[in-house]
Amino acid sequence: MLRIPCPYCGLRDESEFLFGGPSQLLRPPYECSDQEWSDYLYMRDNPQGVYLERWCHLYGCRRWFNISRDTLTHQITTAHEET
Repeated sequence: MLRIPCPYCGLRDESEFLFGGPSQLLRPPYECSDQEWSDYLYMRDNPQGVYLERWCHLYGCRRWFNISRDTLTHQITTAHEET
């Protein structure tokens, strides 16, 4: 099981959290095409190495935060408050 360090509550089990996707994903403008909106909703990179993610401590403080996690080793190198 992945252990995630919540910046507010400390180290907790993954089962307490909700994955929110990549942290650097920008929403397209309101006037975007159907194809652009579909790509935003469904198309995701599957990188190897360090990846920036958003998580919510659903069964704890209920706050969102960002982490950087290595997708090969699942090692979390940083966890910080969402800005």
